[in-house]
Amino acid sequence: DHLDSSAIFIPYIEKLNLENLTFAAPDVGSANRIREIASYFNAEMVICDKHRKRANEISSMVVIGDVTNRNVVLIDDICDTGGTLAKAAGLLIEKGATSIRALCTHPVLSGNAYRNIENSVLEELVVCDTLPLREHPEKIKVLSVAGLFAKAIRNAYENKSITSLFIHSQLRNK
Repeated sequence: DHLDSSAIFIPYIEKLNLENLTFAAPDVGSANRIREIASYFNAEMVICDKHRKRANEISSMVVIGDVTNRNVVLIDDICDTGGTLAKAAGLLIEKGATSIRALCTHPVLSGNAYRNIENSVLEELVVCDTLPLREHPEKIKVLSVAGLFAKAIRNAYENKSITSLFIHSQLRNK
């Protein structure tokens, strides 16, 4: 089983205590992941549909859904150059969002990623410590995966299921 960062991100989002919460998928491929998290919070979701002409270059992007006066949380699995998150955040603000933050499991952060994030309208980019950061700018917050890994290892060692660490289990127990 692949471990899922929702076990780390959900408690973080809960502590933010955001009103008018909406979750955003930065691309169509992330829609199912965002739908599960939005369902957990009983929140709305939107999708940023992007079109690329070349790798790492977005030619156009549209928002499917309404973000007017909403606090939006973008969630993605990998942040490479930060271009998609920065562009999506800017578009969501243009469409009326109150605030935008992004949560991303793996911070590859290549090329101009640090500059793209710092120059974006994102309030913060929250990442897991699955990859070391080259820089530690103010906008980037790192959450540890150690506790999640420890629980998974303990459960595997004790011949217990690790399913309880996944969001679909948390939805059943909520």
